[in-house]
Amino acid sequence: MASLLDKFKQGLAKTRQGFVDEIVSLVKSEFIIDENMLEQIEEILIAADIGVETTLAVMDNLRDHVNRQGFRNSDELMAMLRSQLSDQLKGNSEDRGIDERFFNRNEKPLVIMLVGVNGTGKTTTTAKLAKAFRDNRKTVLLAAADTFRAAAIDQLEIWAERSGADIVRTQQGGDPAAIAFDAVTAASTRGIDVLLVDTAGRLHTKSNLMEELKKIHRVIGKALPGAPHEVLLVLDATTGQNAVQQAKIFQQAVAVNGLVVTKLDGTAKGGIVLTLRKELGLPVLFVGLGESMDDLKPFDISTFLEALFE
Repeated sequence: MASLLDKFKQGLAKTRQGFVDEIVSLVKSEFIIDENMLEQIEEILIAADIGVETTLAVMDNLRDHVNRQGFRNSDELMAMLRSQLSDQLKGNSEDRGIDERFFNRNEKPLVIMLVGVNGTGKTTTTAKLAKAFRDNRKTVLLAAADTFRAAAIDQLEIWAERSGADIVRTQQGGDPAAIAFDAVTAASTRGIDVLLVDTAGRLHTKSNLMEELKKIHRVIGKALPGAPHEVLLVLDATTGQNAVQQAKIFQQAVAVNGLVVTKLDGTAKGGIVLTLRKELGLPVLFVGLGESMDDLKPFDISTFLEALFE
């Protein structure tokens, strides 16, 4: 079985090729660290969606090092680049481990609401989280609150059967908030450990749909004070900087407190993960590194950078 580091290396292969390997190739072609080369490195970082703020901070430190003592070889430069990226993100890490935050919580039921726009892989992420909880010997209930798409309801029901979870659902066009309320009530009555609420992949530019998300959030709180305990925003890594704008709007609407970044294996711009952590002050909790049910992995900045740089 592949280790977590191996999975990250496989999932980040495109990002490594378009980011780290490109810088290594540039530096080794002619190891003269002048302003021209530094500008090229800066362009590569921005193209990888590292983010302007992070890139400028990293480049300022690299330029300062060049001016003070320079670099003896390309390995030394790459080591400092990796160190700088790590330093820029130290203040944005998740204090609690994934086990403590998700698998060893005292709340019962632990209510997790998943939100995001169409096409991010939200329903599949809900299913993968259900499997992760089931693997940790938790009872799981799924709420099919994406009632706009019959396909979403049917898909979640299939995933529920495969993972051994139960499901609360209605027909297409039903009231999403009512489904959420019924699911919370059922989970509480039956002593379920975890309730995962899958919401519609609403367009973040449609204010009426955002208002409905707020309604679902309020209704869950009325059914169970303090819930939802986690509001996870699912973002598609391939959308790049647009994911940052989506996150800001959802964060305002429903108090998002964690991110799941999917399709990281499908882009050469995996630096968006770093941008999201830096600019939003929200932890990236899970990342999607493939299509299988086991490819949703806890995010760890050290493993992420090791997969890129080693």
